[in-house]
Amino acid sequence: MQQPEEEGTFNEQDIQKQLSVRRIIIPILIGLLAASWLLYNNLSKVHFEKTDAGKGAYTWIDSNANGKIEFTNEKEFEQTLNGDFNRLTYTDNLSAIHWSWMATFWMFIGLLMMLTRDVAYMYRLRTLTDKQLSWRQAFDVIMIWEFASAITPSVVGGSGIAMFIVNREGINMGKSTAVVLITALFDEIFYVSMVLLILIGIGTENLFPVQLQREYFGITLGTQDIFWVGYIFLVVLTILIVLAVFTLPHVFRSLLIKVFNIPVLRRWKAGAIKTGDEIVITSEELKGKPASYWIKAGLATFFSWTARYWVVNFLLLAFLPIGDGFTLGEHIMIYARQLVMWVIMLISPTPGGAGLAEFAFSEFLNEFTPLGLAGALAILWRLMSYYPYLFIGAIILPRWLKRTAKKNGK
Repeated sequence: MQQPEEEGTFNEQDIQKQLSVRRIIIPILIGLLAASWLLYNNLSKVHFEKTDAGKGAYTWIDSNANGKIEFTNEKEFEQTLNGDFNRLTYTDNLSAIHWSWMATFWMFIGLLMMLTRDVAYMYRLRTLTDKQLSWRQAFDVIMIWEFASAITPSVVGGSGIAMFIVNREGINMGKSTAVVLITALFDEIFYVSMVLLILIGIGTENLFPVQLQREYFGITLGTQDIFWVGYIFLVVLTILIVLAVFTLPHVFRSLLIKVFNIPVLRRWKAGAIKTGDEIVITSEELKGKPASYWIKAGLATFFSWTARYWVVNFLLLAFLPIGDGFTLGEHIMIYARQLVMWVIMLISPTPGGAGLAEFAFSEFLNEFTPLGLAGALAILWRLMSYYPYLFIGAIILPRWLKRTAKKNGK
């Protein structure tokens, strides 16, 4: 017998509309346009490289008298015989790259990190649902969840769709709500904790190599300002969720309703009531959970996010000249820069951060990228970590809807 849809939840028509082919095409086009522009912009730039003494065609003249060799400033160099520098485009550097077995190895490790990320997500989902989901079901849920995130603007999020996906697999709405909320909580705790460790370990001096500027409510914020606003918001959100779920859920619900009874905020009262109900349901679902439940979910979160960030480290290693590598400090800095990038990408109005992600990669990690390859590696990074979810999700979604419809008697 078909069960009536719960008020405020998605139905099959909603999910098909939200995850339509049109929504897949938009982020792909945005990402490809941004990546193509970056690639063209990088490959057409001119720079100078030091060569053996007397064997170059240019000499450094220090036109601005600052005592620093600016390798991308043509005014700093003058054509001459027996110089110490050569003039090159980044296309010249790209054509000089030779694929090696070591590059293949590091690319394989990068792909292995993506696999580790997904397996850890699946393990966490099985843990949070008390193993009510099989590995196959967990795989479907994670792929469609990632698919939904990939075609949804970062600033919007996809928690409503996520609850529908978990509930559709036969998990009651109360537990589905708890799973999605606790998943988000673990993600926020990981991020807040890792940023704190990074700040204690290396400070902020080298974390912001590029200055983006955006205006919010008439206030212009730079990269560092955006990061701190985003980070403080996540810290406050994490604290509120912990207090609401684990201490006084009913008090939090009542307070939320009172706040949204204010005339200016009343238009969002229905959403506030729904959020309050979800907090109470989650609190009830989590009562009496053993320590192992939290430890397993926490470790799975750590491995999934760490593997996600390490993809970039291994990708960069694959294209370094043979014999070169990164120091431990450089690896940590690459990791730290990605933490900053993540907050910047959260404010993106485009699906999955398309466009902004490629730009952020090129700018934040430029100094660790082989000359001329920032644009190409930005594309490759997204091909490994973003686009697969668009295609995998699109392939399994129709079968998943059909399979879960039969399970639910629809």
